Amino acid sequence: MNVKLEQLKVLTTHYNLSVTELIKIALERNEGKLASSDALQVLTGKYTGRSPKDKFIVNEPSVRSQIDWGPVNQPITESQFDQLYKKAMEYMTQKELFIFDGYAGADDKHQLPIRIVNEYAWHNLFVHQLFIRPMREQLLTHKAEFTVFVLPGLKADPAVDGTRSETFICLSFEKRLILIGGTEYAGEMKKSIFSVLNYLLPFEGVFPMHCSANVGDMDDVALFFGLSGTGKTTLSADPSRRLIGDDEHGWSDEGVFNFEGGCYAKCVNLSKEKEPQIWNAIRFGSVLENIILDSETGAADYDNISITENTRAAYPIDMIPNALIPGKAGHPRVIIFLTADAFGVLPPISRLSKDQAMYHFLSGYTSKLAGTERGVTEPEATFSACFGAPFLPLHPTVYAKMLGQKIDEHQVRVYLVNTGWTGGPYGVGKRINLLHTRAMVSAALDGSIEHANFTVDPVFGLHCPDFIEGVPGEVLQPRNTWQDKEAYDAAALELSNRFVQNYKKFSSKTED
Repeated sequence: MNVKLEQLKVLTTHYNLSVTELIKIALERNEGKLASSDALQVLTGKYTGRSPKDKFIVNEPSVRSQIDWGPVNQPITESQFDQLYKKAMEYMTQKELFIFDGYAGADDKHQLPIRIVNEYAWHNLFVHQLFIRPMREQLLTHKAEFTVFVLPGLKADPAVDGTRSETFICLSFEKRLILIGGTEYAGEMKKSIFSVLNYLLPFEGVFPMHCSANVGDMDDVALFFGLSGTGKTTLSADPSRRLIGDDEHGWSDEGVFNFEGGCYAKCVNLSKEKEPQIWNAIRFGSVLENIILDSETGAADYDNISITENTRAAYPIDMIPNALIPGKAGHPRVIIFLTADAFGVLPPISRLSKDQAMYHFLSGYTSKLAGTERGVTEPEATFSACFGAPFLPLHPTVYAKMLGQKIDEHQVRVYLVNTGWTGGPYGVGKRINLLHTRAMVSAALDGSIEHANFTVDPVFGLHCPDFIEGVPGEVLQPRNTWQDKEAYDAAALELSNRFVQNYKKFSSKTED
């Protein structure tokens, strides 16, 4: 659909403003305030996480047979979408709008030109920093293939509009439009574009992935899969390696490329000592989302979770000193699946065969961490296919088969890393030491882990190393960290049974 904003009777339309201009306007409109670091601090009000139950895809003829309809991909009719679109057009009259024209995808062979229309200046700053910013000459020929309207002040009427609540995230593939309303949470914008790419790219032979990626001095690319809060951003921001991207990538016949031009890092308990690259990236131009500032100094209090545990910082990737720009590299040598196990029974690191990799990819076991979605107040054990089920329009087995093909083709080593609990479940044990996790990841990346002896976990069938430099031996065997061994055995058996029950829904598809 060709959306001509010039035909709307808006107060002002700002096109592709600079960072400085957007911050100035946001401050003038009281949308946020500057922290002592000069980052812009904003609050998202009622919603401090994504609203997956309020996301819909229009049930259109061209995509009807392709979409994996269900709780994740809920249908909405074309007439319902048209009605919301009409409401959006009417709502924008007499509004001041901010337009960002840019791209999703660092590989120009698979790049998606996008336009994002915002009601808030700070939202426009967010997308300016998160997506790929075009050069001035590129703007002259830029033509959006998808347009996103983000109108927090526009609220749906469920009885009339067919939505679940006042919030809506509606995607039309035929009209090439996304409508977002009733929520100020900025993450909805980036994840909506991710959902679009997850649908389009497999038809181009590109494997879309919810993962971070970095590359070493020997051009050794590594991928880190995992849901929000499992450590993708933290573990991929490694001073000894170049960051390709922190969240969303494609894997083509030529290698890996970043979908974005920025990072969206969780900030709960952020410290300069443990995460110096993220800490130093939070400066002028960055957006601090739902982070409390000290009333006197203006310093960010990253330990304060009185609003939400899902505190965030958004910044352009070039604020990471060793970021790879543009975000393109070769084929991965190592893949790491990150899971935050709330049961506290999975090994902190284990080696996977290809079949195990596909199994754990489809399972996507982790714990939803508090605040990442509405209503989640403490970790909840969950299975999210491909470590990103909320963003997958196609059936998960489509992506799993692509993963298996890539592993075979490029002889990739795959590891499962638990960044969750040890010594007991959530509430009894504690989170695995980040320094230990970093040591395990480093051993996987440089291959030294393969010098260890591996034993097979009797419950999960995972191959666990007996030694990693810098990691206490008992940490590598989770049963040894529990005081009550019988309680461990019961918890491990319960989680194993959950894996089995969850996987049944994929059995018929994986046997095809």
